[in-house]
Amino acid sequence: MAGLIPQSFIDEVNDRVDIVDVISSRVKLKKAGKSYLGLCPFHNEKTPSFNVVPHKQFYHCFGCGASGNALKFLLEHDRMPFPEAVEELARMAGMEVPREHNPEADRRRKQQKTLYGVLEQAADFYRRQLREHSGGDGAVRYLKERGLSGQVAQQFAVGFAPPGWDSLLREMKVDEDRHQLERLVESGMTIAREDGRTYDRFRNRIMFPIRDIRGRVIAFGGRVMGDDKPKYLNSPETPIFHKGRELYGLYEALQAKRQPERFLVVEGYMDVIALHQFGLPYGVATLGTATSTDHLAKLFRLANEVIFCFDGDDAGRKAAVRALDTALAEAGDGRTLRFLFLPQGEDPDTLIRQEGLEAFEARLDASPTLSEFLLQHWQEQVDMETMDGRARLVHIALPQLKQLPESGMLLPLIIQRLADIAGLPPELIRQRLAELPEPRASVAAAAEHPIARPADTPPPPPMADDPGAPPAWMQEGPPPDIQSGPPEGRFEAAFMRPPSPRDLNQTRQPPPWQKAMALMLCWPSLATQVDIGERQFREGDHVAWVKSMLTLLQSHPAQNRYEAMDQLAPHGFEELLRGLSRTEYFAILTRQSEPGQHHKDILRALLRDLTHEPSEREEYEQLKQLWLTDRKKMTQIQKERYLELLKKSKMSPTFE
Repeated sequence: MAGLIPQSFIDEVNDRVDIVDVISSRVKLKKAGKSYLGLCPFHNEKTPSFNVVPHKQFYHCFGCGASGNALKFLLEHDRMPFPEAVEELARMAGMEVPREHNPEADRRRKQQKTLYGVLEQAADFYRRQLREHSGGDGAVRYLKERGLSGQVAQQFAVGFAPPGWDSLLREMKVDEDRHQLERLVESGMTIAREDGRTYDRFRNRIMFPIRDIRGRVIAFGGRVMGDDKPKYLNSPETPIFHKGRELYGLYEALQAKRQPERFLVVEGYMDVIALHQFGLPYGVATLGTATSTDHLAKLFRLANEVIFCFDGDDAGRKAAVRALDTALAEAGDGRTLRFLFLPQGEDPDTLIRQEGLEAFEARLDASPTLSEFLLQHWQEQVDMETMDGRARLVHIALPQLKQLPESGMLLPLIIQRLADIAGLPPELIRQRLAELPEPRASVAAAAEHPIARPADTPPPPPMADDPGAPPAWMQEGPPPDIQSGPPEGRFEAAFMRPPSPRDLNQTRQPPPWQKAMALMLCWPSLATQVDIGERQFREGDHVAWVKSMLTLLQSHPAQNRYEAMDQLAPHGFEELLRGLSRTEYFAILTRQSEPGQHHKDILRALLRDLTHEPSEREEYEQLKQLWLTDRKKMTQIQKERYLELLKKSKMSPTFE
């Protein structure tokens, strides 16, 4: 595999990290002699049987038998991918994760290191300009008017981008080093025009460096001081910056307290800094996007409580309702989600200045929890004085209840409370929830279920080239018994873990594998127009589903989506297709009558993300297998390439 983490480092980081620090941020522990005790997070119990032994760097539950070291705890409790779990432990131990030699991985690391360096230089330049540039006086005056102290501005490394089109370009001396110009464009700090000229992206703005969890500058946000538009401007996506994963102020929050109890998600940079200045260091902000599952997963790995902050007007209520899609999927035992609504015309910055830290935190403590907000939201939509209204209350609640994790105590508690409010037995609600049918794969059905699309999104218009009715099995439940299973060795779909409803419920920003499958399902012809060449798919169940769908549609082309569904169904795709067809992204695609060139380009880009270039060693092993087993089917180019690699392997057995 590319870029493997050496086992020696994994052993070392496990030895150096404090397992009590790792687990106590997620489980409440109490000292008991040389060990620590708590309620086991892997099963429900009332008497503590979860034992953490610091001198052995080991945990064990005498109730369910769960045991292991700090790394295993992160893998099983947080469901973190292995590399991320090692990265998290390394961060806690103050260590840098090394990687075994691989040319492609080395190239990516070198590229990332270069971009980190460029952005750090830019941050230093902007900080100096705040003090030295003549326009910096206006920026300092603006910050003081907003009540920011010099100390907190320095703590967040606030700077100033001078007016003019090439201030940063000249600072970086691109005339002397043309490679520096390429780095600036790649980092998003400058923009390249079609005529070959480049100019600074940020001009005459107050600059806020965005730092990752390790404190490295990965992007910037810039704010104007007047009425120019846009008020805020963020860096674009780059190889080291992804808006849907990063949070402004998270690094500073962890510097203030290594293990925060809670996080407050606010809207703007100034809110985060003002909260920090007035004694509330756990404020973070999304970067021009809605809060994603990646955001929440990252926050819940560090604390047990997350509070969303919204304006108290109608727009704030609508934003809160939209945030439910993400919050429901991340709800669970040991996690608290709250929804704070501010007074009309106030934001966190102004409110904490007016009423002080103690009163502001009292608002946080009194804010509705996820379950309280859900019940309130449902009741606001019906007339609770009538039987019809109470019946509708349960009807609108069921689709969102379906999104809550089935394991744990939150779902049954909400069902019990809902039953009390509606005056119905909870067993009836549980029965209706279990019987809740999957939405049909029709465009109209997408408007009927909040799980498929936000309520304020209009249903898509009929397609100009409607392919007809969905297959009967899509409308009536499971498909009829199919005699033929998946062809041996070709389609592994039937043997893989199918994506769960939580995996597919990514209505705001679906992951690459889901986008790729939705594009191929909507327009099967796209699958026949892309070629991944010698690239190999990455590991993972979801990626394997993409590979299977692409292979099947290329070998058996379909005319439309419903024909594709019938062809995919016999190979284990039934439940996946039902879930995929009710996602928001698929519904958006079906509004367009035919695919364009940009759809093909999107699919190609997605497949590039899901594959990796084979190393010479991998390519050699593949060709060697083909040479030994079925040489007649090899093309002349393949034979020549094999002989070339064979010669190279003899000269250098460790070639990559």
